[in-house]
Amino acid sequence: MNSRTALVATALATVLTVVAPGTVNAAPPARSAADCRPGTLDPGPLRQAIAGLPNSDATSAQVRITTPDGCWTGATGVRDLRSQAPVPPHARFRIGSVTKVFTAALVLQLVAEGRIDLADPVQRHLPGLLPADYPTVTVRQLLDHTNGIPSPTMPDGIEWQLAHRYDRWTPEQIVRLGLRNPREFEPGTKQRYTNMGYIVAGLLVEKVTGHPYARELDRRIARPLHLRDTYAPGDDPRILGPHAHGYQAVVRDGATELVDATTWSQTFTPASGNVISSLADLDTFVAALFAGRVVPPAQLAEMFTLPAVPDVAGGPARYSAGLTAFPLPGGEVLWIKTGSRFGYLTGVAATRDGRFRTQYSITGTDAKGEELSRTAQAVIGAALGML
Repeated sequence: MNSRTALVATALATVLTVVAPGTVNAAPPARSAADCRPGTLDPGPLRQAIAGLPNSDATSAQVRITTPDGCWTGATGVRDLRSQAPVPPHARFRIGSVTKVFTAALVLQLVAEGRIDLADPVQRHLPGLLPADYPTVTVRQLLDHTNGIPSPTMPDGIEWQLAHRYDRWTPEQIVRLGLRNPREFEPGTKQRYTNMGYIVAGLLVEKVTGHPYARELDRRIARPLHLRDTYAPGDDPRILGPHAHGYQAVVRDGATELVDATTWSQTFTPASGNVISSLADLDTFVAALFAGRVVPPAQLAEMFTLPAVPDVAGGPARYSAGLTAFPLPGGEVLWIKTGSRFGYLTGVAATRDGRFRTQYSITGTDAKGEELSRTAQAVIGAALGML
């Protein structure tokens, strides 16, 4: 696991020790907050988990949960520290690596259409991207993190990140930079979570369709599902529409200050971490996806199948095509995906039948840090307690 997912896994494991057990079909428009009614659901634990913001850990939080008892959406904190205005309704946010769920769905749609096969060598569709002597990497290995393609090595430190926040990268540049490093492992022999497979998968979508990734995301998923807040920003560093600002804590001259990290180029994570969305859109997407209305059932099975290889640390594989598996007490599995960009933490989770779904967005002040946000931990614990 990467450090971020490992932290979430630790939080989940801690909570679980105390919790009791083709073509997209058109869907109804995403629910508004008014349509999400609690019924007999008691949202008290989630209200408490996001209370007291802003504080040193986070400046705002949005949470949505759906169970057989009802649905609840809540928000707390501020839109921005200067105005102290509340978080706007239907606020958009950066979803980070939750982008990978969308990318996996796009690739699996192309598989369902017969335009590519999961066993196809990537080199067949993207000749010249990998060195001529590089071992075969399959489309499936891109999606389940068993490809072994090395990641780029970038300078450490938040000041470097801030100085380069408006840099523009192409996917090909990122791949070339990664290939300066040794191969992680022979393709198909181990699993390591990275962005690289999905950066290449985004290139694959563009090559096979002949259209930009953003257009295919909109045409194949956002418009059919009426996702009004979901889009890939390309090289635009802004978040368009209503949103809460994200901040990054920076220590300068011994004092901590919060730097506004809202406007930030996402071109270093194309198709792996760049999408913008909202709680209602993510809920609509996950519900439709798990119900087989985004990817046909034969291909959807890939999203709930783990590869029969160990991870690089020797443990079992946890990653499918786009999702992460976490066992629950009683044998059920919770399928999750988390994401982080500077200023923003996002998570989605659902049981396979879709009867339990939850999403959160937290503007954490150290979203890429080694310690998982206390607010995120509290939200995870409260949501799991409502299973």
